[in-house]
Amino acid sequence: VQLQASGGGLVQPGGSLRLSCAASGSIVGIDYITWYRQSPGEQRDLVATIGRRGSTNYADSVKGRFTVSRDNAKNTAYLQMDSLKPEDTAVYYCNAYIRPTGDIYYRGYWGQGTLVTVSS
Repeated sequence: VQLQASGGGLVQPGGSLRLSCAASGSIVGIDYITWYRQSPGEQRDLVATIGRRGSTNYADSVKGRFTVSRDNAKNTAYLQMDSLKPEDTAVYYCNAYIRPTGDIYYRGYWGQGTLVTVSS
């Protein structure tokens, strides 16, 4: 099982980006998927999380600007980021609890991170 985050890039303040987090491999199910971000010298902070049935939770700093969603048929989650600010600059990681085929447990997997830079 692998988890891959993509979609980062350079965007001007006020702009938008959509990140994707795709799980691949032989998978029975995916539970919570969470987006984190980490700026240089800072700890990794939770940005948004989405449950299997679509329940969501956001950090206060992104509420009203970011939207997390998922497509269970594609084993993929998305983070739509609007009204981006320079302070949103960070490496964004996704984490998912996945049950691989042949396993009775859900296990945590991390994607490799994708860099988002908000600058004029």
